[in-house]
Amino acid sequence: MRWLVAALMAVAQPVMAAEAPMIGWFEIPVSQLARAQRFYEAVFAMRMTVDTVDGYKMAFFPGDGQPGGALVQGDVYVPGKVGPILYFRTANIDAVLARAVTAGGRVLYPKKDIGPNGWVAEFEDSEGNRIALSQPR
Repeated sequence: MRWLVAALMAVAQPVMAAEAPMIGWFEIPVSQLARAQRFYEAVFAMRMTVDTVDGYKMAFFPGDGQPGGALVQGDVYVPGKVGPILYFRTANIDAVLARAVTAGGRVLYPKKDIGPNGWVAEFEDSEGNRIALSQPR
């Protein structure tokens, strides 16, 4: 079976060339924007800016040349642990997990060594979302 996958991958032509990075924007649903903003500012030791866009309250993560994102409160934004998992890259996964717990979150998946790719972990945020962390070697 491996040989079949390898053969298919070798002849597969991309539909279009991928531009880096492929993720351009993300939104994390929240029930209470102010509470979630305090949580994320504490966890990631940064400041967010707040605005209303298309009728939705949003708190924006600092871009710093990376794909941007925001916490968003509104009728179509429902926090939860199912669906896609968003990974935040960090230089110190232990410190971020500790700040998440101190800020009222809880560890869902403790730090795990994943070999040459570094470490991963997951926590539950103040709104009940599953958020993951990645620390490269």
